[in-house]
Amino acid sequence: MLNKYPLWKYLLILAVLALGLVYSAPNLYPDDPSIQITGASTALRIDEAVLDKTSRALTAAGIPVKAAEVSERGGLLRLTGLGDQLPAKDVVRKALGDEYVVALNLAPTTPPWLRSLGASPMKLGLDLSGGVHFLLEVDMDKAVDARLKVYEGEVKSLLRKERMRYRSLAGGENAFQLGFSDAEALAKAQSLIRKSFTDFEMTTSVRNQLQVLNLALSPAKLAEIREYSIKQNLTTVRNRVNELGVAEPLVQRQGANRIVVELPGVQDTAEAKRILGKTASLEFRLAADLETPRSATENFEFREAGRAPVALERSVIITGDQVTDASASYDENGRPQVNIRLDGHGGELMNRATRNSVGRSMAVIFIEQKPVTRYVKQTVDGVEQEVAVQSFKEEKQIISLATIQSTLGSQFRITGLNGQGESSELALLLRAGGLAAPMYFAEERTIGPSLGAENITKGIESTWWALVFVSLFVIAIYKFFGVLATIALAFNLVLLMGLMSVIGATLTLPGIAGIVLTLGMAVDANVLIYSRIREELKSGLSVQRAIHEGFDRAYTAIIDSNLTTLLVGGILFALGTGPIKGFAVTLSLGILTSMFTAILFTRAQVNLIFGGRNVKKLWI
Repeated sequence: MLNKYPLWKYLLILAVLALGLVYSAPNLYPDDPSIQITGASTALRIDEAVLDKTSRALTAAGIPVKAAEVSERGGLLRLTGLGDQLPAKDVVRKALGDEYVVALNLAPTTPPWLRSLGASPMKLGLDLSGGVHFLLEVDMDKAVDARLKVYEGEVKSLLRKERMRYRSLAGGENAFQLGFSDAEALAKAQSLIRKSFTDFEMTTSVRNQLQVLNLALSPAKLAEIREYSIKQNLTTVRNRVNELGVAEPLVQRQGANRIVVELPGVQDTAEAKRILGKTASLEFRLAADLETPRSATENFEFREAGRAPVALERSVIITGDQVTDASASYDENGRPQVNIRLDGHGGELMNRATRNSVGRSMAVIFIEQKPVTRYVKQTVDGVEQEVAVQSFKEEKQIISLATIQSTLGSQFRITGLNGQGESSELALLLRAGGLAAPMYFAEERTIGPSLGAENITKGIESTWWALVFVSLFVIAIYKFFGVLATIALAFNLVLLMGLMSVIGATLTLPGIAGIVLTLGMAVDANVLIYSRIREELKSGLSVQRAIHEGFDRAYTAIIDSNLTTLLVGGILFALGTGPIKGFAVTLSLGILTSMFTAILFTRAQVNLIFGGRNVKKLWI
């Protein structure tokens, strides 16, 4: 029988429409502006007492709290207005101190029954206030100091290898000093250092009957270190963002020492802030023995409480920079560990250091730059205000001290970690790459519309006006069949929103333009079908035959035109960036949904109304 679908096809279409309604429904529930709290370390947990303390502080500051929640990710304080986020963050950070990470967030309000089905709202691009913006500033002085310490260690190792006696002296800016007993020893040291190192500007002086050699990094080397630091931090931040699985992030350099990070659609911003800003690295050192001079040792405490400090050699075997891969696992006793793979140079250094040290102990030192915030009073426009000033405190603690059983190479493991969370985090940081220098958050904010709230409102309104005018046009031209096309057009919009929500696509302001264009292209398929039906009726075919031939003969033209547009959308997505990709996503997905609604859904409506009936005239 003409114009009849089998029952399974009707049920399939209804199922698709029902799924579209369910998975687009979360977009009706706007997010709550909120403050998220996590511990600076994975061992620090957030409980009700912490939330009570912060809630009282916010209430005292006149900032209303809508709700407070504790989850596995930490604490969440829901606020009533977007404008309360920044002052609330400052109040909470001051109340809790530096042991906690306080970050801005947008908390979803999707009902539990929708979340249980895996339904969530569309990810919005930064131009639709769907993410956070971080401005990270790289501490270049720390980068130079760290590189200078490495050079100092290598120079001293060279002198000890040649059995030359020296005395370490306090150095100046970007320099270190060595003292020698006579001019002959000084000249010999200069000759040795000049042969092995070309990055120093060497000057001599006499102090307290000592011949002093001052080794200062050259201006060219300082510029190289600073440039390397910002590039290495930029690469590391990109790798860490990739580890976080953020859709369409923006990570780019700004000026000489700043990095901009924009994370659209991020829900766990506190975790992102903690991972991005954390400067963690490792040092591997041998434990001091009876033959080690006391001046060449340094005492370190264990990260685990209750253990006495241990003296370690000042010279470093390798650092975390030589790590090429790291993964978290468990040892034979079920305790967390990190399996480490070194690069060729790191493996050679480890092999050389442990070859003659079997039976000695080797320590793994965890180095962390912890932020320290202090508040100073400043007068701004005649008003005295408390301003947060952030600095860093370097903390070095032993996380593992084990006896070397055999010569080590480029693969080994470290243990003594504080739980599976810490082992996973350490593996992530080492795998993503170490920061060449500490960074601090110079600016943090949620991103509002890049073109203003008015443009966002107009963008949404344009979608509805497009739907209205296209509907009025198609109804005026094709009458009752235009009503059916309008119904299909509305479901097309629902399916498109549901599909974008399911696959996690990011909606941007150009993406809204793609949706508006999709509405016009979707009705174009109906126009082709209805025009073909008119032609068949004019040629003398019956109503049932005209409907059947109209859909069938327009089908090829619809497929061809949509496939060419889909091809263009794919090219835009593959080669474009940012806004271009946002437009390409909605355009391509809209083509797929419009083909379903314009062909299958519209025909299902026509079949249900006209199929199998003795219809003499069509209002088309």
